[in-house]
Amino acid sequence: MGLLKQIFTWWDGATIGTSLFTRRYGKRVGSDDAGNVYFQAKKGSRRWVIYKGGNDSSRIPPEWFSWLHHQIDDLPDAALPPVRSFEKAPTGNLTGSPAAYRPSGALERGGHRAAATGDYQAWAPE
Repeated sequence: MGLLKQIFTWWDGATIGTSLFTRRYGKRVGSDDAGNVYFQAKKGSRRWVIYKGGNDSSRIPPEWFSWLHHQIDDLPDAALPPVRSFEKAPTGNLTGSPAAYRPSGALERGGHRAAATGDYQAWAPE
């Protein structure tokens, strides 16, 4: 099932066509902590990423995002300053997952909103 999956599924890693294209026209320039691998065209300025696992662009770290979109010319390790001690690690898009943010009035947290305080007047057209 591995070969058929690689031929027909584009949403979970690279297909065979992408792998052949990458091998022929691209050179590997680096990878991130999540296992995503970054490539640049041998001729020209095209840049792309091969995801490890599902194709979710929110899993690309900010420094590699900058490189992919030509905001920085050199690789992130050389072009950007080192990470500071107070900076948090980036996270992917958590929407739809159990770790997503849900305010106190959300249905998943009981759906109870705080009562109105009386200082609100509804707008009515004249």
